[in-house]
Amino acid sequence: MTFDDLANPPYNLDGQRIGWVKDALSRLSDDDRLSQLFNLVLFGNDPGEIERIKNFRPGSITRFGGADATTERALIAMLNEAVPVPLLVSADLEGSRLSLAGAAEMPNPLGLAALNDVEATQEVSSIMAQEARAAGINWSFTPVLDINAAFRSSIVATRGFGSDIDTIERHAIKQMEVFQRHGVASAVKHWPGEGFDDRDQHLLTTVNPLDLKRWEESFGRLYRRAIDSGVLSVMSAHIAFPAFIRSLVPDAGLEAYRPASISRLLNEDLLRKRLGFNGVIVSDATPMAGLGSWSKRSEHLPEIIASGCDVILFSDDWEADIGYLKAALADGRLTAARIEDALIRQLGLKAALGLDRPQSAPTIDKARNNAFGEALARRIPTLVKDVAETLPLNVGDHRRVLVFSGDIVIPFLREPLQFALPDMLRQEGFEVTVHTPDSDLDPRNFDLVLYLLGDETLLTRGRVFLDWLKLTGSFGNAMHRSWHEVPTVMISFGYPYLLYDAPRVPTYVNAYSTTETMQRAVVDALVGRVPWNRNNPVDPFCGLDDARF
Repeated sequence: MTFDDLANPPYNLDGQRIGWVKDALSRLSDDDRLSQLFNLVLFGNDPGEIERIKNFRPGSITRFGGADATTERALIAMLNEAVPVPLLVSADLEGSRLSLAGAAEMPNPLGLAALNDVEATQEVSSIMAQEARAAGINWSFTPVLDINAAFRSSIVATRGFGSDIDTIERHAIKQMEVFQRHGVASAVKHWPGEGFDDRDQHLLTTVNPLDLKRWEESFGRLYRRAIDSGVLSVMSAHIAFPAFIRSLVPDAGLEAYRPASISRLLNEDLLRKRLGFNGVIVSDATPMAGLGSWSKRSEHLPEIIASGCDVILFSDDWEADIGYLKAALADGRLTAARIEDALIRQLGLKAALGLDRPQSAPTIDKARNNAFGEALARRIPTLVKDVAETLPLNVGDHRRVLVFSGDIVIPFLREPLQFALPDMLRQEGFEVTVHTPDSDLDPRNFDLVLYLLGDETLLTRGRVFLDWLKLTGSFGNAMHRSWHEVPTVMISFGYPYLLYDAPRVPTYVNAYSTTETMQRAVVDALVGRVPWNRNNPVDPFCGLDDARF
């Protein structure tokens, strides 16, 4: 990588901005050159953590659990005063529960795929990008280019745009283009492609099992399109791609299963040379077991940079990690030239985003954004089947409602959230009883049984399934099915494949997102105020013929 390369896509820098990159690089001390390689996560607003980040002087941070936009911008401005180069500030702009504090509730990618309206995706992306910019965010680790091919994959599920490649391409590329047009760089992920292995790279190194031809027709097509469309960054994940490695090294053995994040062949040979990507490569989160199960941190941390990544994502022990990089520089596993190459790319990204000059915040119309999100949500809930013709619900026929709820499970919260939907039904005039594990209620004493499941894509869960024992509270109740005697509706506000565990439930709905906006939309559809969506972005029947009946 040379400075002249910054005039080429995706940076497209003029001479003045290339000059800024040269000057910024020249002012970095040896220690700064190492700390600039890190993206550190900042949860909340703990003063001690903020001070540590100021002292470490990283190149970028990721925000979780932030405050309102004004407070966020003030925090980032304060941090920028302490670092040698303005920060890249990243977030996972995926909608639903991964929205910014105070932002409008927007659908997640699977909900947008169910709607399959590219203009809607464009407007959602515009709102999300402007709200992100207002909060000081300038880099998003989205869109997801993964293909939801394995229905048991809890890690892809609602984070991707479904299983159809044409749909993924239309929506993901549009989102990327809109984000970047509004000054938020995209990092498409998870390179070299997730979704055919149903395991979770938070827990182990997953495998892309495709041969080269099928990979080119799917992931190759998606990443080439993103690159041709000007994507500024790619997230290299803890995913192996043995077919490509063996095409170069037939006797690779275990090396065929090396995670992409520390694979020079996947980052340099495939992504940069064959696909022609010139932008920033950021590793996926380095504390994940998809990396840690491969080797110890002192070995793989320097390999992240040496193998072609330009940013190390997250660190639990910053001082130790700097020591690992210094040791690798001393023994030749890592070179100063590779570090400089990574820094030029990082600085080029910052210049491309205009961080070389003062940034203005966009004006946000919160009322308008919230109204748009509410209206859009009403178009998304998908009626997969209603073989007993139970819907729409009405107080005359379904007044007494028994709810079995799995609560809303969010990876970053210790305790699950309660559904608001039972109260929404009470406001409609229904008498709602929420089942508890210690209650001894006979469903036959009710007019409707309603199952509410709130597992969106989960990190570190491994599998999402319908836990009948937890849901019903006892061994006997877990085996009882009352839908032959009482009208029954099952609604998944997340994981779209629960028919695998309940193929004969007569009425099944996928709503994709657990937000209260989506819960209100589902109530509107349940009582017949709005029509149901009938487009399935994945196969909700999981290949089971009997689940359709």
